[in-house]
Parts: sequence; C-alpha cells; structure tokens
Amino acid sequence: MTPITCDLSVSLDGFTAGPHPSRERPFGDVVGTGEVLHSWMFDHADDHRDEIDGILDAGAYVMGRGMFSPDTGPWDPDWHGWWGDEPPYRAPVFVLTRHPREPLVLGATTFWFVTTGLEDALAAARRAVGAGSVSIAGGVRTVNACLQAGAIDELRLHVAPVLLDTDGGVRLFDGVGRHDLDAVSARHTPEVTHLVYRRRRAD
Repeated sequence: MTPITCDLSVSLDGFTAGPHPSRERPFGDVVGTGEVLHSWMFDHADDHRDEIDGILDAGAYVMGRGMFSPDTGPWDPDWHGWWGDEPPYRAPVFVLTRHPREPLVLGATTFWFVTTGLEDALAAARRAVGAGSVSIAGGVRTVNACLQAGAIDELRLHVAPVLLDTDGGVRLFDGVGRHDLDAVSARHTPEVTHLVYRRRRAD
C-alpha cells in the first residue's frame, strides 16, 4: 500500500493561514502569518534540512485549490501559482478543483487538475508514484478531509511558537473525529517544534 504523509506548518492554536488569502498575501490578511509559520524553512533552512528533505521526498502530491490559487471561480490561465517557473515539488501534483483545467508543466513539476473529488486525486497520485510515497500538501481543509477519511499514515506537524487566534481561519483537526496516533518523534528549535505521528492501525 502506498504510504501517505502530510507535512503542515501550523500555529499552536491550529491555524495554517489567516482569512481572505489573495495573490499578494497567500497566507491571508493577518500580516506576517506566512513569515512566522515558515521562517524555520526559509530563514533557518540549514537547521532543518532533514525536515525539508522529507517534505520534498514524495513521489507525488495532492493539494487543495487554495494551495495553488486564492481564486475560487473559473481558472485564470495566466495564473501559475506562487512558485515561479520552478516549483519545489519536482513531481506530479494533483490539485482538487471544481473547474477543469489542462495540465500545467512548470520545470520538473506537472500540475494535474482533478474535478472528481479527493478519492480520485489520491488514486491518481498512487498510480503516479509507483513504490514511493504520496504527500498531502495542504491546505488545512484538504488535510482535514484526508484525516476524516483515514487517508494519512504519517502526520508531520511543524508547530511555530505563536497563537494566531484568527477570526475566519480554518483550524487543523476541526471535524475530523477521533484519531488514535502513535508518537514517533519530536524535535524543537527556537523557531519550530517538529512533531511526527503515525496512524495507529487496529490489530
């Protein structure tokens, strides 16, 4: 069975972004949210190389539309995401959406747009990856849906020491039901605490 992992940078109170994301502010209108949640990755990368390498080790990714674009209607074909010409994934990425769009190739990454739901996106990612792993790349609604479906085998949380207490944001774990997890590892630095859990399977 293809292992499914998930890496997510999150505040202590469970938020991954503020409300009202835009092209100019992908993490919403709470100024500084992206910087405080992701400084460990961008400003202190050498201290977190193993965790960053783990994120980029997947053979395929699944993400919600909001991870690719803040827009919600029909696609703007000129919008190619926030990553520029060479996204970091370097693997197939399956984007959940209600609006069809032709595959988009950017460098070594191909984005495929799936209009038939999470189960089909996961199945396509499994087919694409072969013997490797599939990673759930966010956002938090997609992660919660995967948790609710019991689809995530290993959950890797990168917890920033901040309380966002943001109105209108979506919180990790809302509505996912009970999950029994096994703690695998924990490592902390001044910028972040890395927590790894695996889904406990019934005997």
